[in-house]
Amino acid sequence: MFTGTYTALVTPFSNGQIDAEALRRLILAQIKGGVDGIVPVGTTGESPTLSYEEHVEVIKLCVKFSAGKIKVLAGTGANSTNEAVFLTEAAEKAGADGSLQVAPYYNKPTQEGLYQHFMEISHATKLPLVLYSIPSRCGIEIGVETIRRLASTTPKVVGIKEAGGNADRVSQLRAALGKKFIILSGDDSLTLPFMAVGAQGVISVASNIIPKQVAQMVNAFSQGNPARALKLHEAWYPIFKDLFIESNPVPVKAALAMLGRMSEDVRLPLTTLSSKNRETLAATLKQCGLLK
Repeated sequence: MFTGTYTALVTPFSNGQIDAEALRRLILAQIKGGVDGIVPVGTTGESPTLSYEEHVEVIKLCVKFSAGKIKVLAGTGANSTNEAVFLTEAAEKAGADGSLQVAPYYNKPTQEGLYQHFMEISHATKLPLVLYSIPSRCGIEIGVETIRRLASTTPKVVGIKEAGGNADRVSQLRAALGKKFIILSGDDSLTLPFMAVGAQGVISVASNIIPKQVAQMVNAFSQGNPARALKLHEAWYPIFKDLFIESNPVPVKAALAMLGRMSEDVRLPLTTLSSKNRETLAATLKQCGLLK
């Protein structure tokens, strides 16, 4: 359903507003690059600084520009259950194929609170839900038992974006949830290690700039060619790492700007890439043959 390569899309801005034309070009590049889908308005899409209206508008634009050629897994999670329900209902109405649901951040609910939060969302939509566990940003982890409980209670919870940085947890999830449950890496640099122990793809930041190469790496492993997958991982690993030289999505937007694809504008409290890190990132883009 949601296996393979999914791009965690940036939200392009121009003069403080959503740049629909840059978004269209970005999505067309994803389609051409062979990714399986896109994930708008998640962490990489700067969802915390978008208004409700902007959030929904980006989803609508992504559905329109994708034109059914790739799937749209819309980021509609929130640390308010009511907000998550509202955004998920709007994404369903807009024609999204599924919803990515981040763990509620800042308010630190218990595992019971997490269970009830995600169940409340599942009651409000027909969309399949992919959970998103990223303890470094949220301050909590969605427990394996909580995920098993959710998946066994509702068929709408179909997978997880696992961004805890621990391959052992992928093994725990696979053992607890069986082969059908979708596990996607949340870190480009860990895609291959995670796939080696049971993950089925990645929600990628790097594929904003190298969709074809990330898709080739994931497909190579999936099709039984780990040697080719490793070769691609090694070739693009410097990009995977340096796109996190500062808080995501600052570096990837800077890279897209260096490549002439859009403005690097981000919204406060994020600021554009520092001069020192800009030099480092530019050197890496040159080293990988992306920038002359």
